[in-house]
Amino acid sequence: MNNVQRPLSPHLSIYRWPITMTMSILHRVSGVLLSLGFILFAVWLMAAANGAETYDRVTGFMESLLGRLLLIVLSAAFFFHLASGLRHLIWDMGFGFEIRQANAGSWAIVVSTVLLTLLYWLVL
Repeated sequence: MNNVQRPLSPHLSIYRWPITMTMSILHRVSGVLLSLGFILFAVWLMAAANGAETYDRVTGFMESLLGRLLLIVLSAAFFFHLASGLRHLIWDMGFGFEIRQANAGSWAIVVSTVLLTLLYWLVL
């Protein structure tokens, strides 16, 4: 069978990336980041069980600039995943599927993630 004349499917770069697609990808990325964060949490617990010297070394890293940035990213991933999960619960109830509602929900996730992360780190 010769399919030389067959039209080719357009590449992804031709399509406009809607915010809902971006949020779907970021939901998965935030889940992976949270999984990696649990490894960091396990390291912290093992350091606490190993003794004061190891614990001080791990908390010293967490108090450094790189450690703080890592914790801020992990907390933003948590708040993003939480807000996105709540939207999925709303979708499970059958609401929010209209294009305008889905776009508004996506922007609400972005805004709530930024606000909750800032609130957490400013109050902490």
